[in-house]
Amino acid sequence: MSLDEKKNDGVLQVSRRQLVQTGAIGGLALAAGGVSLPFGTAKAEGGPVQSGAADEKVVWSACTVNCGSRCPLRMHVVNGEIKYVETDNTGNDDYADNQVRACLRGRSMRRRVYNPDRLKYPMKRVGKRGEGKFKRITWEEAYDEIANSLKRIIKDYGNEAVYLQYATGTLGGTVTRSWPPGTSLIARLMNCCGGYLNHYNTYSTAQITTGLSYTYGSGAGNSFSDIENTKLVVMFGNNPAETRMSGGGMTYLLEQARERSNARMIVIDPRYCDTAAGREDVWIPITPGTDAALVAGIAYVLITENLVDQAFLDKYCVGYDEKTLPASAPRNGHYKAYILGEGADGIAKTPQWAEKITAVPADSIIKLAREIGSAKPAFICQGWGPQRHANGEMTARAIATLACLTGNVGINGGNSGAQGGTYAIPFVRFPTLENPIKDSISFFLWTDAILRGPEMTATHDGVRNTERLKQPIKFIWNYAGNSIINQHSDINKTLKILEDDTKCEMIVVIDNHMTASARCADILLPDLTTSEQMDFCMDATSGNMGYVIFADQAIKPQFECRSIYEMTSEIAKRMGVEQKFTEGRTQEEWLRHLYQLTRDKDPQLPTFEEFRQMGIVKRKDPAGHFVAYKAFRDDPQANPLPTPSGKIEIYSERLADIAKSWQLPEGDVVDPLPIQVSTFEGFDSPLRKKYPLQLIGFHYKARCHSTYGNVDVLKAAARQEVWVNPMDAQQRGIKNGDVIRIFNDRGEVHIEAKVTPRMMPGVVALGEGAWFSPDEKGVDHGGCINVLTTQRPSPLAKGNPQHTNLVEVAKV
Repeated sequence: MSLDEKKNDGVLQVSRRQLVQTGAIGGLALAAGGVSLPFGTAKAEGGPVQSGAADEKVVWSACTVNCGSRCPLRMHVVNGEIKYVETDNTGNDDYADNQVRACLRGRSMRRRVYNPDRLKYPMKRVGKRGEGKFKRITWEEAYDEIANSLKRIIKDYGNEAVYLQYATGTLGGTVTRSWPPGTSLIARLMNCCGGYLNHYNTYSTAQITTGLSYTYGSGAGNSFSDIENTKLVVMFGNNPAETRMSGGGMTYLLEQARERSNARMIVIDPRYCDTAAGREDVWIPITPGTDAALVAGIAYVLITENLVDQAFLDKYCVGYDEKTLPASAPRNGHYKAYILGEGADGIAKTPQWAEKITAVPADSIIKLAREIGSAKPAFICQGWGPQRHANGEMTARAIATLACLTGNVGINGGNSGAQGGTYAIPFVRFPTLENPIKDSISFFLWTDAILRGPEMTATHDGVRNTERLKQPIKFIWNYAGNSIINQHSDINKTLKILEDDTKCEMIVVIDNHMTASARCADILLPDLTTSEQMDFCMDATSGNMGYVIFADQAIKPQFECRSIYEMTSEIAKRMGVEQKFTEGRTQEEWLRHLYQLTRDKDPQLPTFEEFRQMGIVKRKDPAGHFVAYKAFRDDPQANPLPTPSGKIEIYSERLADIAKSWQLPEGDVVDPLPIQVSTFEGFDSPLRKKYPLQLIGFHYKARCHSTYGNVDVLKAAARQEVWVNPMDAQQRGIKNGDVIRIFNDRGEVHIEAKVTPRMMPGVVALGEGAWFSPDEKGVDHGGCINVLTTQRPSPLAKGNPQHTNLVEVAKV
């Protein structure tokens, strides 16, 4: 047994002992007239349904949360109850044939299934929306209420008034998937009934998806496994050790690939994250929201020291210099002129200029530029934190431009500046039919669409496929998501909008637990967990090894919980579209049908029953590694990019047109070049006089967004704290472990301080996803960052700038 295997075995034994311990089991106790339960509280009662099994059995299941991985779980079931959870034990654990080992989040699945917050039966709101007052109703009553409300709203307002909320609580599934919402069973139901209001982009990647679409036409990146071919890894705000920490994620690939390549790694992040800790060669702390300025300072050195790949820029790119600048652009409107100070602003983007903005010393910028310019190939990548700012589109495009300046696009060991690509086994998914409604809003502006629907336009709010919305949102489906409240910005403002049920008239929440969003439901339906039903699970960011998991039913449905397929089928019946929706199949019959369609295209796959016994099917990428834009690099004429020019657009004529035609709020900037832009509540905002600290969020290892946020052992192992630099703490009389208040004009959070030099001065950080838990004064004690974030969208993507915040902190 290798040292790594011994380490893993030790972790597994600790995990098993924890999971075997008996935890509180039960759910909400509700009187017939309803009971008020404040956020974050629940009364435990009852226990799991017993199946009567006489001996232990091991059933393959999966963790399908939104971490970017998808991990197999082997459920040890005794007498119908999950006793403990293990993970993948297949393969010889060689690189690209590794065991897809679940992290401790997935291994705590038993505590999600038998959690005190578990929803037990359908409920209807009886108090003010958001108060948490419900009464128990039957499933038939729930279905009738939903169908009648849906019929009335479609009749009165049209299908454009029905909205599918962005939700990522269950990913990778075939029947159970909640994301993208347009591929869920809710979407199939609504498409059978005339459609629904679309949305585009995501809370995770709005700015980078939009930004890179104007540069490359897509957001593709090399597989993380391709790091084995690189000489240098440069990571802008990329933290897979916490966000992708399982065997199905990027951390394993990063470790194994670097071991093969012996590549140096540079981590650029305001926080000394776990990916850096002990792995990095250089950590460069940077002022949040200034990555484009750092890239500009690096570009100045690359240009003046003749370290750019001029041949690549001339052949593959538009707008680096005068030679490839579009005719519509102004003279000296190219990126080189911007960097050298020959453009419109007349400012040379020297390392000294960049130092004043980024807080990165000029000498460090010069050394960084020389190393990036001389190491080829270099794997330049970015996480999704840097783009989750008010100027995130610019940041994403700037980092991509750095990959272009050095000619690292389309080659092994290089990258496009995106996060990273992956290989997946092709699979036929549940057909959701076509949505007749084409109108679409940014995912982030759904609260705006409730308040001012028909006022929202294409040039002011980014509405797509129509000049303006036809109706406000009147009906919200929220399946397996917590972004109505917990994961959406400015919680207090959102709650105020939703309190008025004459605006949005019906909210249906389908979930496993009493989340903050569930407390705002009008009708609340208890969903099955993955352990209680059959499905196929996939879509992991697993580098060059694709896999599919057979998640079988491990236990009988608990309490009165039902599957999403049964719920939507019953509502379809009441809407008069049952046959169109079900096509006469049960959930298992659909899975068998879809799997057969997949096997028809891919005969190498095992039979359904063989797959069921195996639990997981793995396959290595036949190409070795995915290399983004390789075909374009090999032959740009035969394989043009999906941009107007067919090339990489450092200067974008489309963005130049948008900059002229869109109605942007004061301070918002759209520019054809990836320039550094100051933002509201940024490093140089006048508001810093009142709120001098920048607050950023990060994905915390104890949760996946808000999922697992109510698991006791995980909360105890990794407590929710706000990270504060010792200098900032000393100025305010704060010591490690003190309860402090974080506040701005939007709200206030009380949480313990983690005083640490792993946080750069002037910046504080709070892990996102903690469950909102306000007291009677509205002060949150759960550590939910979205009490403090803004609903003002980014300029181009109209995305969520949830890392662009100014706050003050003080000891309570």
